[in-house]
Amino acid sequence: MRVRLEPSGLGFDAEAGTTLLKSAEAAGIEMPSSCRNGTCRTCICQLVAGSIRHVIEWPGLSAEEKAEGWILPCVAEAQSDLTIDAPQAFSVF
Repeated sequence: MRVRLEPSGLGFDAEAGTTLLKSAEAAGIEMPSSCRNGTCRTCICQLVAGSIRHVIEWPGLSAEEKAEGWILPCVAEAQSDLTIDAPQAFSVF
């Protein structure tokens, strides 16, 4: 599945069974992160298009945030091609 990050236009392939954060890092893209377990919210960003699945039952998001499309890439896997609003993402290459 292909993931596009806005507003940078950076993109990467997300493999099944791999979190978005790990897939981005494998492609040389840095996104803010800290705990990597869905509690600190450092990686929070907004899903613009597509669908994800959080790998933990209830990540550190309120029901309202989930409804508004906020996701935690450290514990989210792509279920389709995605567009994510991640303004702090950058390429290390």
